[in-house]
Amino acid sequence: MAKRKRTDAESPIFDAELADMPVDLRWREWMNRIEAVLFAAPRPVEREVLARVIGRDANIDLLIDDIRADLMGKPYEIASVAGGWQFRTRPTYASAIRASTAGPERRLELTQAETMVLVSIAYHQPITRAGVSEILGREISRDIIGQLRDKDMIAAGPRSPTPGAPFTYVTTKGFLGHFGLNTLRDLPDLEALQDAGLATADKLTWDRVNSMGSSEGAE
Repeated sequence: MAKRKRTDAESPIFDAELADMPVDLRWREWMNRIEAVLFAAPRPVEREVLARVIGRDANIDLLIDDIRADLMGKPYEIASVAGGWQFRTRPTYASAIRASTAGPERRLELTQAETMVLVSIAYHQPITRAGVSEILGREISRDIIGQLRDKDMIAAGPRSPTPGAPFTYVTTKGFLGHFGLNTLRDLPDLEALQDAGLATADKLTWDRVNSMGSSEGAE
């Protein structure tokens, strides 16, 4: 069978390895590629995606560290968000962005009720709606759960082994990105919330955890 020839209209084969380049130039080109991918991406970029544009033996973490060093003194940085990386404006410049017209026209808003349910799920996931109601000391409606799912803050988890096998709920990568967290391990320690009077040993305080309803970091 005859081998099909590549036409001029077809894209050339992408060279991730850059084996013909000197070592220092190859490293710099990998840094540039990672920057370009992050700059063009509308959401955090995971390790597996970045690995496609660099050599197999390249260390992504070291490349990111070198890019971060280059960005020292710039008003933006590479942040670790939702298990990946994303360009974000440094918090120092959040007020400047709010004062300008350059910020996004729409931002995700959470009501106090949604925030309390979200915090309960974040710290106790996977958890059922009844479990959230018990934590907060009041009945949580299906509407609030639905609103949080529509905002990509939570998703259905495994079914509970309790009678009726109700769905449990877990937080999403959208939740991590909204609050600028890389993983759930970055959540404030529950004991710290208790020390601040925002929670007791068994319940979150409905009236006072209102400040977590919006992310203050500029993107």
